Amino acid sequence: MICSSQVCADWRKPVAVLAAAVLSTAAMAMPAMAETSLNVVGSWGSLELHQKFEKPFWSETLPEASDGDITTQVTSFDQMGIASGDVFRYLGDGLFDVGMTVGDYTVSDAPELEGLDLPMMATEASKARAVADAFRPIAEKAMNDHFNSHVLAIVPYPAQVLFCNTPISGLSDLEGKKVRGSGRSTGEFLEALGAQSLNIAFNEVPGSLERGVIDCAVTGSMSGYSAGWYDVSSHILPLPIGGWDYVITAINQDKWGSLSADEQQLIQDQVNQQFVAPVWANAKTETQRGIACLTGQGECPLGEPADMTLVKPTDADIQRAHQALEESVLPAWAGRVDADTLTQWNASVGKIVGLQAKTP
Repeated sequence: MICSSQVCADWRKPVAVLAAAVLSTAAMAMPAMAETSLNVVGSWGSLELHQKFEKPFWSETLPEASDGDITTQVTSFDQMGIASGDVFRYLGDGLFDVGMTVGDYTVSDAPELEGLDLPMMATEASKARAVADAFRPIAEKAMNDHFNSHVLAIVPYPAQVLFCNTPISGLSDLEGKKVRGSGRSTGEFLEALGAQSLNIAFNEVPGSLERGVIDCAVTGSMSGYSAGWYDVSSHILPLPIGGWDYVITAINQDKWGSLSADEQQLIQDQVNQQFVAPVWANAKTETQRGIACLTGQGECPLGEPADMTLVKPTDADIQRAHQALEESVLPAWAGRVDADTLTQWNASVGKIVGLQAKTP
């Protein structure tokens, strides 16, 4: 959401008061002997990342690893009624201690973060992880500068693929269609392909597809299955048109600074070993499991598979996507960030993906 600072401040106040009350009530129930407590707000509560990885890690794994010295209260931003793009704003203000949301949701505040997840930049999980690792210093500076926060982790959702409620055979069929993207860069990518990009909240997509407000939408394969998008769409194109929707996990900088060196080391080690590593291992197969569930082509571990039509990408699709990224999306992003960010990106991420960012 883009609005004036005063308007945003006005409508955010009630949400902040409610959220603070929820966390305060939870904190009152904590054991008195706890040395350190963390109020943790995860990403989308209904999706696999939160249910299988975020919540178990923060609720069980970390407290156990600390022998009970660290206690936590864990929820998700949607369960709290917080807008996805406000998570890091509230985190920086100290409303809670640890926050998680998709980097693309925050780019109106921190355009540097767009460089983490440009469309079609990394088509395989192994390269996607290399990009995330290389981008970490840029993310750290952006989170410090814009959100008074320290980065603990960068992990992915499944590849962000294309769902359509009308037959398509490839990217060329998107020309003239109305498509819900998953971020500003994805919107620019879709526009470069001749589509009309629309900004629609994730939970509003099924109704929009059903009513014909949009023709197609971008999200992760498993996310789309979990949210029932197969009921309102017929075709799926398994290219990472929306990148990987990386989720950044960060801790309020003041809270981080209040922890002892041993606590900081314990938290970071546990995050790396018991959260980041399992999520990335899961990412290698999650996209394909989602596609199997959506199309019935393969085993679906989550339940009854749907019967969407799988559209196989062609060489022409790959070439057209690369052209849109190189000629439109990358220069547009380069025009929104400073020269130091571009230099750092070109020397790290750019070398991994074989691209160099230049201002238009």
